[in-house]
Amino acid sequence: MTKAATTDLLAALGRRTSDATAPASATPGQASTAGTPATPASAIGAFNVITLESAEAIAAGAETAGRPVIMQISENCVRYHGTLAPIARATLTIAAAASVPIAVHLDHATDLALVDEALELGFDSVMYDGAHLPYAENCATTAEVVRRAHRQGIGVEAELGEIGGKDGAHAPGVRTDPAEAVDFAAATSVDALAVAVGSSHAMLERTSRLDLDLIIRLAAAVPVPLVLHGSSGVPDGELERAIGAGMAKINVSTHLGSVFTGAVRETLAADPRLVDPRRYLAPGREAFAAEVARLLELFAEAPAPDPLAKPAHEA
Repeated sequence: MTKAATTDLLAALGRRTSDATAPASATPGQASTAGTPATPASAIGAFNVITLESAEAIAAGAETAGRPVIMQISENCVRYHGTLAPIARATLTIAAAASVPIAVHLDHATDLALVDEALELGFDSVMYDGAHLPYAENCATTAEVVRRAHRQGIGVEAELGEIGGKDGAHAPGVRTDPAEAVDFAAATSVDALAVAVGSSHAMLERTSRLDLDLIIRLAAAVPVPLVLHGSSGVPDGELERAIGAGMAKINVSTHLGSVFTGAVRETLAADPRLVDPRRYLAPGREAFAAEVARLLELFAEAPAPDPLAKPAHEA
């Protein structure tokens, strides 16, 4: 099957999500009203590639679920491998051979040279992360990345309102302002926007509570699909509510790494004499793939929010 571009996958989901969360009469920044039909919404899973086994597991899980997926290679992953091209070419090959649409995405790139390399290698989309920069500089640099990428038909994700958890800094109070997000999307022409709504990167426990009202307001105001980073720390029910509220792309990395590592540890504990990596990596890959399939099914149809209901943590 021909691989679908990230922007094509997100555009379809973004339209459905927008229809589910905002009535035609909604104005930017306005939450959905009681008359909005509770139409189920969908999101696409975006899972990080660390090794060849993780790329194989993501493809296998997507095929099991019969769902499209996004494979992400982060700047941190590139540092681990020392260079982008080998892991990128392997991931692109696995994606192209899959029986479901798989897009390959550069995640959290702050190095413009790395963005250019990903464009040359044929990635479907790139994320330029300028959230650490002053707003005006983030706008200008992101807009330049968009110009370069769009010349090659490649989509761009950007971030506004730095997500917590980077470099150990847990910042649950950081939030994206809807009006600023609208201005940023217009100034940069990005194809997707990662927003800060209460999640945090690299969490090992799934205890995050999201600002669902803010997600609804952002989805009603911002004309491009919204992306949730730091989803590893968000429990299933909260992820479903976030998708129903308007999130179109759900990034998961740490949680899947934990699943993989847990299976490897269990295998080695059961047979401490194992030395063949294939014997203990295979169970990790299988567990990773099974969790990918489960998450994709979870993301496939989430209920739209009840505008009269209180958030779960207030009920």
